[in-house]
Amino acid sequence: MNRNNIYLLLVFMLAGLGVYAQSPDDYYQIAAENNPGLKAKYAAYEAALQKIPQARTLADPTFSFGYFVSPVETRVGPQRARFSLTQMFPWFGTLKAQGDVAALNAEVQFQEFLDARNALFFRVAQAWYPLYELQQMQRLEQENIRLLESFKTTTTQKYENGMGAMVDVIRVDLLLNEAQIELEILNQKEASLLSRFNALLNRAYNAPVEVVDSLTDMDLLPDYRKDSLLVNHPRMAALDLKVKSGEAAERVALKQGLPKIGLGLDYVLVDERSDMALADNGKDVLMPMVSVTIPLFRKKYRAARQEAQFVQQGATLQKEEVANELTGAYHRAWFQVQQQADLVDLYERQIERSRQALNLLLSDYGNSGKAFEEVLRIQQQLLSYEKRKVAALSQYYIALEEVNYITAKTR
Repeated sequence: MNRNNIYLLLVFMLAGLGVYAQSPDDYYQIAAENNPGLKAKYAAYEAALQKIPQARTLADPTFSFGYFVSPVETRVGPQRARFSLTQMFPWFGTLKAQGDVAALNAEVQFQEFLDARNALFFRVAQAWYPLYELQQMQRLEQENIRLLESFKTTTTQKYENGMGAMVDVIRVDLLLNEAQIELEILNQKEASLLSRFNALLNRAYNAPVEVVDSLTDMDLLPDYRKDSLLVNHPRMAALDLKVKSGEAAERVALKQGLPKIGLGLDYVLVDERSDMALADNGKDVLMPMVSVTIPLFRKKYRAARQEAQFVQQGATLQKEEVANELTGAYHRAWFQVQQQADLVDLYERQIERSRQALNLLLSDYGNSGKAFEEVLRIQQQLLSYEKRKVAALSQYYIALEEVNYITAKTR
């Protein structure tokens, strides 16, 4: 399985996405698959993983060769050349500690990837719900135009029959012109919203987007997901890992301040002596060696330990700051959820009462041909409530998606 396939499999498993037609969830999968920013975060995580074997590996051995231009005379013959091989070993546990730092830093990158994924899903929702709102506004405006056109036909007939006034026809014309311009503006707005949405999915700016016809399920428990606020959020997990990484880095600094042991082997080529016969004449020399580094200059090791301690302190303080930020953001977003839910409930009740009033006025107008101005006023008021309900519903779900992002909801 290649790297891209592993990335996609991981994203889908973590997201837990199902495919349900025309919902925002459909587009989370596409965004996770295509968004270059999210891919970059995953690439950073993979790069961090590659540092683990680097940190846990010994330094390269040293090999040297020397040739005696003027041979060194010894009892058994002149030395001609020397071969040396040396391997340095850090203090016990140093490599493991270095590997722990690299592994923890990789986990930090993974948590940042998760946060970037959740943030991307939230941005997709922020761009999708305005498209839903626009579609509903277009539908309402089209229905308004059809209704006004029927009003124009009715008022024209009543005027021709002497049962109505010409001013009623003019009033309908004025509202009809406004509605047509409003619909044209909405149609023009669609291109910009599509471009914004498709940019998140890294596809053609004018690619079609399917939008559901209605949104439901507004029943939420009080303090929805508040218990998950500081438990599951990747930003909090990343900072916990940074603290642990700082602790491991402190252990590394401590161990690096201990002696390093070197093991080596020298091999010396010796020529035979021609002036006499000796035991071991011309025998090559094999010499094992042990070396030890003496860490006398302690300042750099103390500085490394203090650096690691400051990293821990900074991550701890940052975690407290993020906790405060998430708590404040949760309460702001939850207030928006409740506020928009109350507005949706209000507008539903206002729509119902306005329809009742409009039906009564239309009945009276059909009988008398009078008070058409009041019919138009109530009809436009009804339209206003319907539009406000659509806007409030869109804002409700955007605020709810923000709560889901803040609490790191698994999708």
